[in-house]
Amino acid sequence: MRNVIYFLIMAGLLVLVGEFQSWNLSLSILNLCLISAVMALGVNIQWGYAGLFNVGIMGFAALGGLAATLVSVPPVYEAWSAGGTGVLLGTLALILTVLAAVFSYRRMQGRSFRMLVVVLISISGYAIMRSLFDPAADAIEKVNPSSTGFLGGLGLPILIAWPVGGVLAGAAAWVVGKITLGLRADYLAIATLGISEIIVAMLKNEDWMTRGVRNVVGLPRPVPYEIDLQQSDWFIQLSNRLHTDPVTFSSIFVKLCYAGLFATVLLIVLYLSEKALRSPWGRMMRAIRDNEVSANAMGKHVTARHLQVFVLGSAVVGIAGAMLTTLDGQLTPSSYQPLRFTFLIWVMVIVGGSGNNWGAVLGGFVIWFFWIQSEPMGIWLMDVATSHMGSDNALREHLVDSAQHMRLMTMGVILLLTLRFSPRGLLPEKTGRN
Repeated sequence: MRNVIYFLIMAGLLVLVGEFQSWNLSLSILNLCLISAVMALGVNIQWGYAGLFNVGIMGFAALGGLAATLVSVPPVYEAWSAGGTGVLLGTLALILTVLAAVFSYRRMQGRSFRMLVVVLISISGYAIMRSLFDPAADAIEKVNPSSTGFLGGLGLPILIAWPVGGVLAGAAAWVVGKITLGLRADYLAIATLGISEIIVAMLKNEDWMTRGVRNVVGLPRPVPYEIDLQQSDWFIQLSNRLHTDPVTFSSIFVKLCYAGLFATVLLIVLYLSEKALRSPWGRMMRAIRDNEVSANAMGKHVTARHLQVFVLGSAVVGIAGAMLTTLDGQLTPSSYQPLRFTFLIWVMVIVGGSGNNWGAVLGGFVIWFFWIQSEPMGIWLMDVATSHMGSDNALREHLVDSAQHMRLMTMGVILLLTLRFSPRGLLPEKTGRN
């Protein structure tokens, strides 16, 4: 019943926003709550199941956004003609260099000059790669830089980008995990944070791939456009039957379509997460989380299982990142900030209840709702608190102008209250003792 009550309260808060502010705003909050819940589920898989402290959430979300661009944007044929071949050859040279270095390192085991050979192969391969890649990238970025200046994508439906985003983030997580999962928890956190910053820096600077800080705008939608709905006879008739303005109703209709897609993904991920948690695999993961030494003594390959769950959680975060870029309709690399894509997601998991999938979903809804609503709530609070002051009072003006900073204070208060009165989260993990 506690689960039901909490989610009914959240539904009631969204209804209140719709009634007293606007339904467009309420549905916008709902859509971002759904995406945040999917992202929180991905982090809960890593932390709640296996105790992996991943602080690189931002990077995997950015890879999901990259997938949305590479899949849905039409290819820029002029750019491909100018430098596409050079980029492909440079990428091939990089792959061959890595394979040659790994092969030499393994085959020359016990040789005193093994590291020297690996270093020489790496330096030579890197020089060849740059000689092929740099001229090609410069040529691509000079092709109509005001509107393109990049290779574009595959021109496929953007819904395909959601699973592709999961695959791309999962593949990156496999590489990261092979390097970092042997480290202690604090070193793992530092490594994942650094790698996520590297991924975002790549998106900002590699203009040939994503236009860098100039952004890729106008991504295709999986739902109708408002202007098309407003010109459709069936939609106008439906709007008249509901006694609503077609312009306003078209925006609400589009947001409802997005909500349906996002809710479907959330329910699928939640169902699979629950099945995995209740399976023998889930019990094994929690046993490893609680006592790695005992699990290792029982014959469980701890590092391999950690890598497995790290990849799964990152893939879910990648799917959520692709969903968010789809909703925004553009890829903005500068918008990927640790506060939004790492700190807030962790707060969602902690407040909701780590180890409990329903708790992660609830945390996604609660934290994002108050993250958005704390600013108007802060303005209202400051207005009430300073209502006895004159309209030109300097203190009143300062307090009202500073109300936007209520967001950070609100997050801190929510986190502190949760840790004080419900340290295991609003919906604690279910164990044999509860």
